[in-house]
Amino acid sequence: MTSPVLENLLPACSEALWVLDALAEKAKANLRQIVSKDGKVSNVLIDQHQHLTHGLSWIATYVEALREMLAWAQRLEGDGKFGELEQLILQVAFAEYTAQVGGGIPMSQGEIIRLADLGVADEDLVTLGAPAIRTLITQGNTQDVKTAIAGHIIESQGAATFGNVGLDETFDMIRDQFRRFADDQVVEPAHEWHLKDDFIPMDVVNQMSELGVFGLTIPEEYGGLAMGKTAMCVVSEELSRGYIGVGSLGTRSEIAAELILGGGTEAQKQHWLPKIASGEVLPTAVFTEPNTGSDLGSLRTRAVKDGDVYRVTGNKTWITHAARTDIMTLLVRTNPNEPGYKGLSMLIAEKPRSEDDANPFPAEGMTGGEIEVLGYRGMKEYEIGFDDFKVKAENLLGGEEGNGFKQLMKTFESARIQTAARAIGVAQSALELGLKYATERIQFGRPIADFPRVANKLVSMVVEIMVARQLTYYSARQKDNDKRCDLEAGMAKLLGARVAWAAADNALQIHGGNGFALEYPISRVLCDARILNIFEGAAEIQANVIARRVLEEARN
Repeated sequence: MTSPVLENLLPACSEALWVLDALAEKAKANLRQIVSKDGKVSNVLIDQHQHLTHGLSWIATYVEALREMLAWAQRLEGDGKFGELEQLILQVAFAEYTAQVGGGIPMSQGEIIRLADLGVADEDLVTLGAPAIRTLITQGNTQDVKTAIAGHIIESQGAATFGNVGLDETFDMIRDQFRRFADDQVVEPAHEWHLKDDFIPMDVVNQMSELGVFGLTIPEEYGGLAMGKTAMCVVSEELSRGYIGVGSLGTRSEIAAELILGGGTEAQKQHWLPKIASGEVLPTAVFTEPNTGSDLGSLRTRAVKDGDVYRVTGNKTWITHAARTDIMTLLVRTNPNEPGYKGLSMLIAEKPRSEDDANPFPAEGMTGGEIEVLGYRGMKEYEIGFDDFKVKAENLLGGEEGNGFKQLMKTFESARIQTAARAIGVAQSALELGLKYATERIQFGRPIADFPRVANKLVSMVVEIMVARQLTYYSARQKDNDKRCDLEAGMAKLLGARVAWAAADNALQIHGGNGFALEYPISRVLCDARILNIFEGAAEIQANVIARRVLEEARN
């Protein structure tokens, strides 16, 4: 049988990327004229033209994702590891994403961005009709191609990943270790935790501590493993594949460690980082308020210095794992006379762990209760009220007031990289559940995986998971090399969240009516996937941030 891989695939993908880059530049230049006033990009005009600005973010994200896919393929080819499955994944990714850029990218279920919306003329789009690109679009994602990919993934069912992800053996070993842990300790009981809205057992948390999850990226001098963000991605993927709550336990430690490493005094680093790395101390992030959401500049929780303590008064909400943690990275307003972000400070606020669900916050000056949620359970969400709650003054992060927002901003790259990795893990879970069900469910005398509309859903998951993976790994490598990567991290999070939701939705559809039954784990995975488009920056906020950065590059 002739292979469905196109001839000259890599040159065709290179040509397509060059054309897409040029079209994205035209769209960017056009948008900059629309949202500029007196030669400068106007925030007011960006908000007025959100559909266009957010659309540019999606176009730029697609182009960057394909750039990393091509780089991945070229590395594999150079190593002699660019097999048929990898070639077909690349081919479908380029065929589908190039076609979407030309015809319309779904920003959400009901919002499509088209290049014409951004003033790209029909004569510019003619470049997508070049012979190699046209062949890629029309022949790169046919049913024969999808059937070939489906054959590969059904044959290799049970593999850790579908297709060579392009990491070295060290990362493969890390993946295997955490995959075994997730399979042994998480996958089976996770659904019961979800249905009962139970905490993840402390035994599981303690085992994660022993595996080094909480100190993964903390420097060795502070008791960590110093393994970098790429390792963090692999670990987060596999733990989130088991259950997003388990994969997210490390997020709070990651955020706290990043805050202390980036903004703490040496004494604070020496005191807190070893405790976080070992799991002796479990942190939670306390930033959001009921009426602020993403608008942290409007934050009102007040901290007044009184001798050797700060007295905190105010309300916080959407605090994950708050009851069972030992410290809070608490964003407060220490100077009410400074508007916006300038008056904010970060405190490392100590608190007792709760041993009683009926009394989640057994601390003087602190009250609160659980917020019941659709998914992302296992750690639980809380609202918290502070009324003259005392925090040691020595626990002011960095020892100087007014730096809280800047300190927080330094953590966003890592947080969004890890969120993208969590999204990949959730998508991988959906893929595996969908694949297992499709191969075991017999209808009309054969497995439903034999039916193209079912198999094609699995193929779409495989391809998009690889696309999200390569973009996420690239942002992690940039971070590991001390390069600015807020743009790439934001893109990875934006795309990864959509990929996870699409994978969960498709996997539930494969299950049919059974997918709607609570007893089937895919019902949980669908609920868990939905949060990824909201936390660590909602998709709309994320697109806004990406657009501003992209437009900055146009100015430079």
